[in-house]
Amino acid sequence: MKLIRFRDGAGVRWGRLEGEQIQVTLGMGGEVSGETALLGSVQVLAPAEPSKIVCVGRNYIDHIKELGNDTGELPREPGLFLKAANTLAENSGNVSYPEWSENFHFEGELALVISQTARNLTPVEVPAAILGYTCALDLTARDKQKTDLQWFRAKAADRFCPLGPTLETQFDPTDVTLRTLVNGETKQDSRTSFMIFDVVQILTYVTRYVTLERGDVVLTGTPSGVGPLERGDTLRVEIDGLDALTTHIV
Repeated sequence: MKLIRFRDGAGVRWGRLEGEQIQVTLGMGGEVSGETALLGSVQVLAPAEPSKIVCVGRNYIDHIKELGNDTGELPREPGLFLKAANTLAENSGNVSYPEWSENFHFEGELALVISQTARNLTPVEVPAAILGYTCALDLTARDKQKTDLQWFRAKAADRFCPLGPTLETQFDPTDVTLRTLVNGETKQDSRTSFMIFDVVQILTYVTRYVTLERGDVVLTGTPSGVGPLERGDTLRVEIDGLDALTTHIV
């Protein structure tokens, strides 16, 4: 099932996407209300309503090496950082190249959205805590990442987390291809099976310390191939089994 968040004349709403028709639902992942809308007549929004966005850094060995952080040992725990709701951007949306950065990078990722309040999850409980999966970009001001105390500008500036376009509720994240293309050229090409910490390990670890709320987002890390962006670039994140995410840098 594909879930979609959108805006029309009735405000911001959720629905189930069936072809070009939206079956409007009673909130995120709720039952259908009986109303319908056409996909072409609405503004598609990022498919999440987060209180926070939890991100996993350095979760692919090849990405650790390309950033010069290879110590010869695998991380023993997921490395976490936060983005806030202000970072969300919709599919096919524009993201302004930050005038205060001289090294703006892309990082394509698999993301998930939480379905319920989650604290101290066990591995068996993880699947029920996930509403669905989607594509994401962790946009990063790499030069500011070196100077920020908590990566505040580097990771959490406005619209630094494009997400979408839809949530897929029936999806196996174990071993699927993840690609990021810039202006049609493939820059990242990997598989989720190369993650150091998988989705189950990530959620059991995060919820040991932080309560995840319904609508929160978790980004699972990026593989190698990250690189700089220029004004005018078009990004596309493709993950097998999910609708692709497109972002324009302006």
